[in-house]
Amino acid sequence: MVDPRTPVIVGVGQASQRPTDPTDAVEPIDLLAVAAREAEGDASARASLLARLDTVAVASMISWRYPDPGALLARRVDATPRATVTTTVGGNSPQMLVNELAPAIARGDADVVLIGGAECVYTRWRARREPRAWLEWTKADDPPCPSVLGDDRPGSSAYEMTHMALAPTQVYPLFETALRAVAGHGIEEHQAHVAELWAGFAAVAAHNPHAWSRVAYTADEIRTPSADNRVVAFPYPKRMCANIDVDQAAAVLLCSYETATAAGVPEDRLVFPLAGAGAHDHYFFTERWSLAESPATAEVGRAVLGAAGIGIDDVARFDLYSCFPSAVQMAMGALGLAGPARGDERPLTVTGGLAFAGGPGNNYPSHAIAAMVHACRADPGSIGLVTALGWYVTKHSAGLYSTTPSDHGFTRVDKTMTQAAVDALPSREPAGAYRGAAEVEATAVIFDRDGSPNVAIVAALTAEGRRALAVCHEADTMRAMTTEPWEGRTVTLATDGITNTLDA
Repeated sequence: MVDPRTPVIVGVGQASQRPTDPTDAVEPIDLLAVAAREAEGDASARASLLARLDTVAVASMISWRYPDPGALLARRVDATPRATVTTTVGGNSPQMLVNELAPAIARGDADVVLIGGAECVYTRWRARREPRAWLEWTKADDPPCPSVLGDDRPGSSAYEMTHMALAPTQVYPLFETALRAVAGHGIEEHQAHVAELWAGFAAVAAHNPHAWSRVAYTADEIRTPSADNRVVAFPYPKRMCANIDVDQAAAVLLCSYETATAAGVPEDRLVFPLAGAGAHDHYFFTERWSLAESPATAEVGRAVLGAAGIGIDDVARFDLYSCFPSAVQMAMGALGLAGPARGDERPLTVTGGLAFAGGPGNNYPSHAIAAMVHACRADPGSIGLVTALGWYVTKHSAGLYSTTPSDHGFTRVDKTMTQAAVDALPSREPAGAYRGAAEVEATAVIFDRDGSPNVAIVAALTAEGRRALAVCHEADTMRAMTTEPWEGRTVTLATDGITNTLDA
């Protein structure tokens, strides 16, 4: 007997557009409205569930700002919710919303909840190109959304920003080269290893009707630089990077079991969130003990599996947040997953990941949840795990899904418990302005569009175990970092009192 207040996903929807003329595009909120209606259609209910919405939650948008996107979306779908919710910046946001709002349904505080988001970066960027196009998109005059969930701290510390580590393409390569050093790989060996992993993701995207790119790139096509696969930040060419240049939306309809049954939603549409958990790693990456590990992912994974009373071997498929290969490898290490290269054939993605399926700002996990719902329906009784992260493997949320409900309903793990466990783990003190010898821990070489290296970022450990960042602009040194591993070398750093430099 299912508890009537058990939260259940009844419908999911996805929408995209790729207009030739930017002025032909619909704006993000309208693309999200399309996805919301798709979600209602997917539920196959006898009565409109959108008309019964009492909560509308929208992940923070970057391509167009609305003061209260949930309120505007509600008007677009003719709903009159009691509450609207939005989030801070972070790719963990959609899963976090599920984890926060499923308990609201269980408590009786909500009956029908719409969760989703949208981005139209593809259109915005093309509107700025010559000939420029003016987009007549909504400038809503709603008051700011009264409920904003999430940690609103910036992703980089002042120290990190001073040393150019202030964007995903500048930070994730540091994680990748740290992973390379731990694995003991040479450069070519590691590039081949990562490309094989990413080719598996491209293969999934090729069969995903909602993927932005449906090309099953080979490992060689992924790792080899070319005119349409330029090196962005070594060791990452473009095809290893999240693709934010998309117009995509996704929506998830969540309601109580009693509401779903009363509305006539067929049993074969129901997918139950089983458990959810969240935590953040030591917030700024320079504070973390290792740049190759994510203790928060490990803790969140243990917590969500424990809450559902299962082990990792009971999970049939995963969608590991996949902005860059390092994020996936760190999650695999944290969760104890061998992956296909070591004989574990369970899918690591159900979409194809942010590089191929698309990386619409903070909203990718809504697409992952939508795809997981379809996968669970196709394999009744199986369990899927979605992980989501924000900033630089910083903020984490995870959720388990199945067509079979838990005996005790949805469980949201108390974040104070998971966070306390992470906070108790060892950390490092940033070295600040530093002059002297240090051992290289990780490197990233940022390239210009013309193929020339612009700056190298070096993370190094001092003899006292502090982490020092440094930059290098010397061309030969930067290119040397792309041909041989520097991790483990002893180098000399200089400083002007603010910025450290590699004394080449």
